[in-house]
Amino acid sequence: MIVSSTDTKPDAAGAENVSALQVVAPVVLTDNAAANVRELLEAQTQQGLSLRVAVQSGGCSGLQYQLFFDDQTRPGDLTLTVAGVPVVIDQMSVPHLHGSTIDYADTPEKQGFTIDNPNATSGGCACGGGSCGC
Repeated sequence: MIVSSTDTKPDAAGAENVSALQVVAPVVLTDNAAANVRELLEAQTQQGLSLRVAVQSGGCSGLQYQLFFDDQTRPGDLTLTVAGVPVVIDQMSVPHLHGSTIDYADTPEKQGFTIDNPNATSGGCACGGGSCGC
């Protein structure tokens, strides 16, 4: 999915030049996920929130994902709009998320947000045991 973003940079005189950039979104939100996030955002009393998607290493289990609403951006954050949802991803998480799909399900078998990440690998434990309980 290609999305548009804007980048502002001051020129030599200090005026801001706005240039449109075409970037490939590292994540895709399904229609169900986007609708659910928009509904949750509308229910918030605080304005200016974005969906922050972050990745942390999770030891034996591979990657751990965090999805939460954030009202701040930090230097290096990628800010974009995906399926009508404002999304923020920190620069360390972007490479891990390329090609990922965020979905939402509400069925008896599965409930909540899920991330399908083609980059995730299911390797064994670093301790070599495979059942180390870490």
